[in-house]
Amino acid sequence: MTKGKKFFAYTFLIVVSFISVFPLYWMMVAATNRSVDVTRGTLMFGTALFDNAQKLLGSQNVSTALFNSFKYSIIMTFISLLICSIAGYGFEVFHDKAKDLVMSVILLAMMVPFAATMIPLYQMFSKARLLNSTLGFILPTISTPFLIMMFRQSARSFPSDIMEAARLDGLSEFQIFYRMFLPTMRSTYAAALTITFMSAWNSYLWPKVIMSDAKSITMPMLVANLTQGYVTDYGTLMLAVLICTIPTVVIFFLLQKSFAEGITGAVK
Repeated sequence: MTKGKKFFAYTFLIVVSFISVFPLYWMMVAATNRSVDVTRGTLMFGTALFDNAQKLLGSQNVSTALFNSFKYSIIMTFISLLICSIAGYGFEVFHDKAKDLVMSVILLAMMVPFAATMIPLYQMFSKARLLNSTLGFILPTISTPFLIMMFRQSARSFPSDIMEAARLDGLSEFQIFYRMFLPTMRSTYAAALTITFMSAWNSYLWPKVIMSDAKSITMPMLVANLTQGYVTDYGTLMLAVLICTIPTVVIFFLLQKSFAEGITGAVK
């Protein structure tokens, strides 16, 4: 590559990186400024961070929202990884024409928007008395076609000779899964964990429909509450958005290497 091409390539990458990072920078800046300064478009850090924090804590139950978001996200992530990994493993290791047909139907479900099934789901959960419950939050998305497909693709790289040797040694299928398959698929689990946790943490539509109790509020619902009314305090709003963003950013940066490896392995 010539110097001219390198210059244009690096310039392009710098511009794209700036555009990508700027919204995060502006969110942090807005969280430290008054609402009037935010509307003016200031790009410098202000001195209203503690005032915005007092307003946020005084008007919203932030601790309850954080606790609920962490509780729902952790439980959903753990159960979803367990179910989807077993399903993906089973579809690949014990596959036949019937299971391939079932897998095709599951993948077709990815094309159905959640809004189309939301009302029937609400009626079912209402009759089952699962409103305002953790079970009601996690059941609709506890198993997703994408995660099952990702684990199935990863299971294809698992050596069949090792499984045959383990069966000859007397190991059951569950022992093969937990002792051999699970440890070798750490990158896939890391990628699935990142995707599932972010999805559960940022979930808004379904919790808004099924969680009518104030004690069941989550962080996305709390952020939405700050936009209601005649006047919106943008400094307080951006501080709430910043608090809501931190856990997903931390999870992603902690697992970004394994996330990239897991996604690449799943695509293969």
